[in-house]
Amino acid sequence: MLTLLNLLSAVTLLIWGTHIVRTGILRVYGSNLRQVIGQNMARRPLAFIAGILVTALVQSSNATAMLVTSFVGQGLMALTPALATMLGADVGTALMARVLTFDLSWLSPLLIFLGVIFFLSRKQTRAGQLGRVGIGLGLIILALQLIVEAAAPITHAQGVKVVFASLTGDILLDALVGALFAMISYSSLAAVLLTATLAGAGVIGLPVAIGLVIGANIGSGVLAFLGTSMQNAAGRQVALGSLLYKLIGLLLIIPVLGPLVHWLDGLDFRPQELVIGFHLLYNTVRCLILLPSVGPMARLCSWLLPERPEANGKLKPRHLDLAALDTPGLALSNAARETLRIGDLIDNMLDVMLDVLRGKQTTVSIEMRRLSDDVEVLYNAVKLYLAQMPREDLGEQDSRRWAEIIELAINLKLAADLVERMLRKVQQQKTAKRRSFSEDGLEELAGLHSQLIDNLRLGLSVFLSSDAESARQLLREKRRFRAQERRLAHAHVSRLQRKIVQSIETSSLHLELIADMKRLNSLFCSSAYVVLETSETGALASEETADITHSP
Repeated sequence: MLTLLNLLSAVTLLIWGTHIVRTGILRVYGSNLRQVIGQNMARRPLAFIAGILVTALVQSSNATAMLVTSFVGQGLMALTPALATMLGADVGTALMARVLTFDLSWLSPLLIFLGVIFFLSRKQTRAGQLGRVGIGLGLIILALQLIVEAAAPITHAQGVKVVFASLTGDILLDALVGALFAMISYSSLAAVLLTATLAGAGVIGLPVAIGLVIGANIGSGVLAFLGTSMQNAAGRQVALGSLLYKLIGLLLIIPVLGPLVHWLDGLDFRPQELVIGFHLLYNTVRCLILLPSVGPMARLCSWLLPERPEANGKLKPRHLDLAALDTPGLALSNAARETLRIGDLIDNMLDVMLDVLRGKQTTVSIEMRRLSDDVEVLYNAVKLYLAQMPREDLGEQDSRRWAEIIELAINLKLAADLVERMLRKVQQQKTAKRRSFSEDGLEELAGLHSQLIDNLRLGLSVFLSSDAESARQLLREKRRFRAQERRLAHAHVSRLQRKIVQSIETSSLHLELIADMKRLNSLFCSSAYVVLETSETGALASEETADITHSP
């Protein structure tokens, strides 16, 4: 019983070490890995190589699967290159399995010692997160040693020999057992290492070991597919394609299993080395053979898991992947993209407002209510998503980005409420009081409205890119808007002096709309201050003073 407990704890330590390495790497280099995976992936060989490199770096094909399914689910990556990336991930995890089986016992205590020092002394810095990675690597190496040591007594137990004696080389049965190994241990690497240990002890023969290794790969595919249960159809298609490729690999090897075993038996290697070597050879050959078929596989997965229309036409969050919360860089990117969708809804609300001002629409309450409800849904989703991120684990840069996203989401929600109030004022004036703006007044409001939409779009661009020059341009546009707002207010008063009837009847509403547009413009331009707060402190201080001075 104690021996079994030692084995389970060693497997658990391996899973935990892999988790620490994955989260540490993604926190430090998350944006770079997203660029490697997400950019220049139109060509299959590049996507395949990217899958190998990223998986080798994060020590987990499941971590690569999480990134890829998230990109596909958000529409940032097509399904075809995503499947090529997943094939590369299978090769990458086999490569790391081979590397980690070398005698690295001297490296484990060194990595843990240095990692703890860096992590505790500089927790929120890049060096601290790299120390976290060092701890994870040390734990992985230590866990692999413990697995081998804990499995050794089990291999000599008579009961274990009887159980494995029932595996007589039936590839389908062996693959099923291997898949169960991988799913129970939550790691195909742990299942492959256990298989190598059993083969080295003579408990199982090479044909059975091959079946168990193939089954371990299938088990990892099942785990990845189950892990995407909360994803949309596009994200689940990636995991489904990866699982189907693993099943196809099983079918491809059945006809050549006999000659393959005979060839491997003739090699002058220990059984453990043959099992690990087969794992690498199998994944490499399988993925290279199947790489040209990613296009047809993408079409098959799209047919098996089609996109479903949104129920009742209600808008739902598209980018808030809960699986990414353990990776702050990726989670913040998801929240930023969802916040931009709120900006798009505000853009639509402003278009409706212009139609109402020009008299093209008179009854827009249903449409405006729908847009307002959609803003409310996305705003609450972003707010709750960010609230689930532990801020104490965020670095300085990520913490600042967290604040930027929540501030922009709040500003956009305030803007949506303000636009809705403006529309109610206009509708009441046009329907209840039967009054309309003068021709000159309407054109002035339309011109100010056009500047407002331009500044909204530029503000969202500044938020997304954090480009200093664009931020300075946004502040210049804000000053130009303020000057235009004052000029239009003076022009309206001049029309009152000329006793233009329409201007007199709509005077209060006209001036209120100009003031409301000024408030909207301030909300839209707030992203510029965040980008320039460190480099242009003096300029920002004077700008804020000017805002206070000219506030109505």
